[in-house]
Amino acid sequence: MLTLLQADTADLLIQEAAAPEKMSLIKMAVAGGWLMIILLLLSVLAVYILGNRWWAIRQAGKTNPHFMANIRELVRSGKTDSAIRLCRDENSPTSRMIEKGLERMGRPLTDIQAAVENVANIEIARLEKGLPMLATVAGGAPMIGFLGTVIGMIQAFYNMASAGSNIDITLLSGGIYTAMVTTVGGLFVGIIAYFGYNWLTARINDIVFKMENDTIELMDLLEGNNNKEI
Repeated sequence: MLTLLQADTADLLIQEAAAPEKMSLIKMAVAGGWLMIILLLLSVLAVYILGNRWWAIRQAGKTNPHFMANIRELVRSGKTDSAIRLCRDENSPTSRMIEKGLERMGRPLTDIQAAVENVANIEIARLEKGLPMLATVAGGAPMIGFLGTVIGMIQAFYNMASAGSNIDITLLSGGIYTAMVTTVGGLFVGIIAYFGYNWLTARINDIVFKMENDTIELMDLLEGNNNKEI
């Protein structure tokens, strides 16, 4: 019985020694070389921009559904100052845009519309801050990964050429391993940045659409108020 147990233990130790070493993400990153450091920095940048813009867009999208109805009621009642205070309390891209239009009341509608559009462009630019960099990461990360692929293959064939007739599979495996790791890293970072960019752009487009609707409603309100005064 003791002999059998010793034989089983010996077999288990032999199997464990023969088993290939498990691959970890850290070892993969190290095998990718210096290009993986660049991809790591790009991934941190992409995640930061995604988080920062998500929070900014989330805050910008928090608006009172009755905001324009309250503005309309105050303006029609002649309480323009109260309407402006309501805009300042709301503190959103739409409210700042409406506030600028209310401050220009009494001027020609074309001047009011120009002022409102200027504020809208500023607010949209604030929301889109960082998105060009995110788009650059989305396009650049896979290219860096492909660069690593080319470098890895060059390394593999150089090692094979230097070995002469003593060609061994290990001469190719190192370069190919580096090539595949950098390709995966570049695609991974690029995919995150690409989908994040399109998602943020869609959210911003929703806010822009609402701002355009509110602008039209404001201009109709001011035009009706001017006609009423005449």
